[in-house]
Amino acid sequence: MEDNLPIKIYGEPILREKARKVMKIEEADLLMMEKMVDAMFANEGIGLAAPQIGIGKQIIVVRNGKEIIKLINPVIFKKESEEEAKEGCLSLPDIYVDVKRAAHISVKGRNEKWEDVIIEAEGLTARVFQHEIDHLNGVLIIDYASPVSEVAIKTQLKKLRRL
Repeated sequence: MEDNLPIKIYGEPILREKARKVMKIEEADLLMMEKMVDAMFANEGIGLAAPQIGIGKQIIVVRNGKEIIKLINPVIFKKESEEEAKEGCLSLPDIYVDVKRAAHISVKGRNEKWEDVIIEAEGLTARVFQHEIDHLNGVLIIDYASPVSEVAIKTQLKKLRRL
């Protein structure tokens, strides 16, 4: 494993930008996906979106048990039921927010061979997909914070900005 790509931390403008759709897969994109997987493991994450490593493209990687799912231009087209759970984020170290998400989702996109794929996910995996797709739209977990928890989070965010 080579040097890991650094994870962009809250305050980096790319984390608030909408990622560009990938029009065709390039060799550089395939290499980047491998580096994203390495960065995800090195940081003990269970998902990573390209903007988190400074790349404004619609590419995510998600760990589902031992399986690694690499998805290009992912879109959620079906959501069922709802559950709330605490979420953390590699771009927001030590910050946890209660987030309501769909418990079951259907996602479509393309795999690294540029084939159309549909993935059915539930529970934690569904949550990770929704979290990473949020990153592609410039949405962070702090955007889901309740007014009460927002006060505590603001103090933590100020510390992150100073790092």
